[in-house]
Amino acid sequence: MSFRKRNLGLSSQNSPTSTSSSSSSQVQPPPPGTRPSPIDGRPITSTGTPSLDALSGGHGGLVLGNSLLIEESGTTDFAGTLLRFYAAEGVVQGQQVHVVGVPEEWGRGLPGLVEGKDGGRGTEGSEGEAEKEKMKIAWRYERLGQFGEERETGARNPRAPTPKRTPFSLSPSSSDAAAQNHQPFCHTFDLTKRLIPPSSSAPIIYHPVSPTNPDPFALLLSSLSNSLTTSPHSLPHRVIIPNLLSPLLYPFTAAHPHVLLPFLHSLRALLRKHPSQITVMITLPLTLYPRHSGLLRWTELLIDGVIELTPFPHDYSLAASETTKTAKGKEDEKPQGLLKVLKVPVLSEEGQGLGASGGGGEDMAFWVSRRRFVIKPFSLPPVEGDQEAQGDATKVDIDF
Repeated sequence: MSFRKRNLGLSSQNSPTSTSSSSSSQVQPPPPGTRPSPIDGRPITSTGTPSLDALSGGHGGLVLGNSLLIEESGTTDFAGTLLRFYAAEGVVQGQQVHVVGVPEEWGRGLPGLVEGKDGGRGTEGSEGEAEKEKMKIAWRYERLGQFGEERETGARNPRAPTPKRTPFSLSPSSSDAAAQNHQPFCHTFDLTKRLIPPSSSAPIIYHPVSPTNPDPFALLLSSLSNSLTTSPHSLPHRVIIPNLLSPLLYPFTAAHPHVLLPFLHSLRALLRKHPSQITVMITLPLTLYPRHSGLLRWTELLIDGVIELTPFPHDYSLAASETTKTAKGKEDEKPQGLLKVLKVPVLSEEGQGLGASGGGGEDMAFWVSRRRFVIKPFSLPPVEGDQEAQGDATKVDIDF
């Protein structure tokens, strides 16, 4: 009879299988400013606006390899605000930003970061204030507050501590490095400040549009293709095209179908060729090109996601500047306009409709303040002072 302990495992430290398993256990970190989608694991990036990220059909951001078109009617430029948030987020995350058709002064007007507990990149003093605030509030109620904010904006609170998830395949050293290099997925910006690009970020590349060239998009496509081919595969690119087909930036020949539609076809092919490197955001004025025109219909078919902004008239905007107090004593600001989701990236292409787009079929509106662009469900307030209509309704109910 052999007396051998049976709780000892048989293993060989120098076996080739253990060496191969240790090498395969090292997981590559995701590209800067990206994370996997909670639905299907595709890489996503933030648009710089948490409420706009929430309208992506549950992905929580703009899926890489897709484009987004923002249409706006009237003479306002709320779509340009979304573009600036989108560009500023790419600069802060260290991604390569491409701006088409506008001069360098456009990039100098990007909104700056909100330093401290709301900006996602606080200083040592702000971290100390956050620790003091955490000591004042019970941990259970603090978690409830963060969950409420997450449901309202559709994104995680930047000041909330990120749980450290260490998969079984990660070594302790790699998990510590990932925790140290953690960056917020979406930052908070202030429109009254100006962004100071970090030293580690790539400079913004400006692509001018020649007003005399009958095909202004040919040089743009070759430049984008060359930039994607020569840059590292782990570097995401953001392409920003403000005011597409505007007469102030483009020649009149750019609005011809035989010029615009081949450009959109080639841009869509470039997105499908580099599905993990590039995203595109475009704005277009509906005043010059209404939605019932055939050119814009074809444009919407060739873009992955389409959003329409309808600002309220000027007289309503003046009344919107005044705030009213609700029954709870909080100030309630009136929205600046309505927002309609016409097409959602990935979901519309798969034929799943707009039910999961985040709005749930409800009317959406947008609020623009000094620090944020918020999208929420919209409903008309009840009519006050119409006593005659209320009395007639009560009488009909009693007679019935």
